[in-house]
Formats: sequence, structure tokens, C-alpha cells
Amino acid sequence: MNVLPSQPGVLYSYLRVGRLLYSSLIIFVLESWFYWKKLQVVLENNSHYLWIFCWIWSFLFSFVHIFLVLADGWSRFQNYKRAKDQFYIHGFHPRIADRYIVSKCQRMAAIQAATELGYKKEIELHYANRGVKWYHYIPYFMLQDFWFGFRRKFWSRTFLEPHYIPRFDFRELQHAQLAL
Repeated sequence: MNVLPSQPGVLYSYLRVGRLLYSSLIIFVLESWFYWKKLQVVLENNSHYLWIFCWIWSFLFSFVHIFLVLADGWSRFQNYKRAKDQFYIHGFHPRIADRYIVSKCQRMAAIQAATELGYKKEIELHYANRGVKWYHYIPYFMLQDFWFGFRRKFWSRTFLEPHYIPRFDFRELQHAQLAL
């Protein structure tokens, strides 16, 4: 690549990569608050234990998902940084894009990385040629393996992606190119 496109700030990229996740985060926070309020009411009224159980279950489900969404967003940002380094070093390559084809959130991370390096059309065309549609939100492995939640790979790739330190400071590289 000859000229590096304008590079956004880290916070912008972080939010852009996880925009679907952070939208659902808002929903889970609101749900948790709603269920907590309902639980308080049934506890104050000494309601039947089934109602208490129902609202505790609902609250815990939503509350736990807040942390799962945050961990997933952090993991997708690690994917984004790795993909951006790989695209910068090797240019757009289908094998790199295929590493992130598994889920909508991983594809969004790769697309954001490719977009910031000027490869948006290439990656979108590649995913379209691979049969990926805009509405493919459920990760493919969830449709293929009913027991995915019991697999170590699921937990490590979804919520526990190792911290990745980028090899390049793309904003510095952009400024250096502009100075030439």
C-alpha cells in the first residue's frame, strides 16, 4: 500500500469494532435494572416463591451478560489489532480475512481493520463471495455444534482472547507519510 488512509483514534476504532455488542450492553443494563426493580417489588410483597425465582433468574441472566458482552468486546478489539497488523504487513489476503469469518463480531473487527487500511471493498467482496450475508449474526459454529458452550475453544476465542500489542503505531505512520 502506498498511502495510509486517515487513521481514527483508538477509542473510535474500539467502539466501531464492538458497536453491536455495546448496543446490546445498553439493553442488558436496562434489563438488569428493570428485573432488579421487579425483584424488589415481589420481595417487599412477600410474593410466591415462583415469582421470586423468576425475577432472580431474569436479573442474573441479564446481569451476567453485561460482563460477557464487555469481555467479548475486548476480545474483538484484540482481533481487530491483530488483523490490522496482518493486513498492513501482507496487504489484503483472503486467508487473513478467513480467520475472522466465524462470527459477525469477528467479521466486523476484520472489516474495520481492513477499512482503516483502504481494503474495505476487497474484504466485503471476499465475504460476499464466501456466502456471508449481512443478517448472519449467529456464529456459524453455534449452528454446526450444539455443544459449543462446553468447548474450551469457544470460551477462549469468544471471551478470553489474549492481549495483543500492535506492531505498528498507524497514526505515527500516517503522520510520517504526510511529512514526506
